[in-house]
Amino acid sequence: MIDPTPDAIGAAAPLIAPYIRRTPILPVEGGALGVPYPVTLKLEHTQVTGSFKVRGAFFNMLTRDVPENGAVAASGGNHGAAVAYAATTLGHSSRIYVPRSIAKEEKLRRMRAFGGEVVLTEGSVAACMAEYAAYAKETGALSVHPYDTVPTLTGQGTVAREIEAQMDGVDTILVSTGGGGLIGGVAAWCQDRIKVVSVETEGTNTLERSLREGPDIDVPASGIAAGSLGGPRLGVQSYEVIRAHVDKAIILPDAAVFEAARRLWDATRLIGEPGSAVALAALTSGAYVPEADERVCVLLCGGNETPDWFTP
Repeated sequence: MIDPTPDAIGAAAPLIAPYIRRTPILPVEGGALGVPYPVTLKLEHTQVTGSFKVRGAFFNMLTRDVPENGAVAASGGNHGAAVAYAATTLGHSSRIYVPRSIAKEEKLRRMRAFGGEVVLTEGSVAACMAEYAAYAKETGALSVHPYDTVPTLTGQGTVAREIEAQMDGVDTILVSTGGGGLIGGVAAWCQDRIKVVSVETEGTNTLERSLREGPDIDVPASGIAAGSLGGPRLGVQSYEVIRAHVDKAIILPDAAVFEAARRLWDATRLIGEPGSAVALAALTSGAYVPEADERVCVLLCGGNETPDWFTP
């Protein structure tokens, strides 16, 4: 069986539970979002650091040795905030490498507020990943990869376990995809019992291209979701899980993401970051149409953005 296993995810959940929130679900009646069927939203953007990433960050640090010089990560924001928060909570230091090209002030502020030392890098996301990896190798700091380790996937998979426990049956989970850590963890939990659908934008289509061209690619992130979904390639571990257990890959234009965010606000008075709106946009754009009586959950993965990002 491909790691991480459902048993490993089940064991991870109580370990990280004291440090994270059990985020709520919100059933939304048919028509409220402009679609003629009910939808359940998983409000993971209300997580303690504003995204699901804190699950994998804590599982890494609770199951691996953290040296005296702390933890290091590369991130557009959400993973960095999670690593900074987990490190500070557990009494460690942290350094976060962030590509200047996609850095947003709101996410930089969050990382620093949670105790992280932020290092802005020049060039591509891939170049940033290389700098972070070099620092980890040179110093021995604990490398907390955003998506390409079994501990990260295992921690992220706990959100799917939580969804299944909260809903009265679920057939499909729609997931916004970046480097594959979230959808890899979700797919590892769901296996072939629950359909897992990946949703990306045209400027962050790493998963869709990987399934077409193979994993050895370098996707330059662009567009509204670049800061949260801009992984240059899928992790090796993520790719194997995704290839085995993800049912469908949807690509959408940025315009659909703005529209989904507006509908989310109008229907629920909730605001997520662009990455959250991407998964919802699969429904509101009509790119994914559920079957009759199909029980659908949209995972709103993050909320670290200024509240007016989707307004004209």
